[in-house]
Amino acid sequence: MSDDENLFGEEHVRVYQETGGERGYHWRGGTTILLLTTRGRSSGQERTTPLIHREDNGRWVIVASKGGAPDHPGWFKNLSKNPAAHVQIKGDKFPARARVAEGDERERLWRTMNGIWPHYDEYAQKTDREIPVVVLERG
Repeated sequence: MSDDENLFGEEHVRVYQETGGERGYHWRGGTTILLLTTRGRSSGQERTTPLIHREDNGRWVIVASKGGAPDHPGWFKNLSKNPAAHVQIKGDKFPARARVAEGDERERLWRTMNGIWPHYDEYAQKTDREIPVVVLERG
């Protein structure tokens, strides 16, 4: 396992930002990582989270799995209150707006994301909540 595969959490964010994504973009099992920065729904402070992503027709898809925990991750709760965010993909940094995929779009994107990180299906088995699939659009 390479050093980049061991990156996680705050260390992953730091290394990714310091290297413009040269380290930390490619991650475990061939996945790719973006950095999502949201504004805390209570604190108002910016929070940055490394997330597995996939591009889909000029948009980026992420999954609010939290490993199958019973509650949504904090970044998703932040986006639910304020869908404006900032994204970094390698050295490209840009504002984005988030929305939750629904219906056929959600099913298609879920299959796509599970194809690159099969653990998502495992996470879905561990929780009663429907795990949100989030679409990020530039702008």
